[in-house]
Amino acid sequence: MSPLFTIEDLHVSTAGENPVEILRGVDLVIGAGEVHALMGPNGSGKSTLASALLGSPEYQVTSGRILFKGDDVTDWPTDVRAKAGMFLAFQYPQEIQGVSVLNFLRQAWSARRGIDLSMLELRLEIMDWMTRLDMDPSFADRYLNEGFSGGEKKRNEILQMAILQPDIAILDETDSGLDIDALRVVAKGVREVLAARPELGILAITHYQRLLDELNPSFVHVLINGRVVESGGPELSRKLEAEGYDAWL
Repeated sequence: MSPLFTIEDLHVSTAGENPVEILRGVDLVIGAGEVHALMGPNGSGKSTLASALLGSPEYQVTSGRILFKGDDVTDWPTDVRAKAGMFLAFQYPQEIQGVSVLNFLRQAWSARRGIDLSMLELRLEIMDWMTRLDMDPSFADRYLNEGFSGGEKKRNEILQMAILQPDIAILDETDSGLDIDALRVVAKGVREVLAARPELGILAITHYQRLLDELNPSFVHVLINGRVVESGGPELSRKLEAEGYDAWL
């Protein structure tokens, strides 16, 4: 049986004229139900990797492959990857005027599943997850992320992950800009999604040990200058917290 998600010798550059290579041969394998953490200093390529995995037009894969459930998805459009079960929680979620959270999730759910869900069924499920994520239920009828605080935007990303039920979720610095209380609420939401869907694979990209203290990943990887330079267990993240990245720079 093939792994859930495999990154093979992935090289990625910026798109357009005068491309700049950012990822220089990334290898990573994530199995179903596994929680992996990716850590690295600023400029190491963490967010580039997250964007490239979901097919952002800002980047181009120059060599290597991305395999999802045995399929080579390297050239798949972003929407096709999402429909297949790939999910990205953005570091900086965008505001979308005129589209309510409820309508956004209904359209996304229908695209993901290929069938329509009644507004009542979806609202009931959203209300349940909003309670778990300590979100005001009135947010379901507000425009997506408009006027949301940083913590509310991040919780809304986890709400989307819960409702859309992906098979692999990439969390791009979900802890960025959160105070410790908001971080705990978001991490609790991630743990509840994992409890509901134990086969979900997660790649959590972060700078900080505090998110990992909440998520307890089994695998930790260090990304330096566009390459994974070391992998290990939770002890590796604690070493990074204590000693920093000097040993690899």
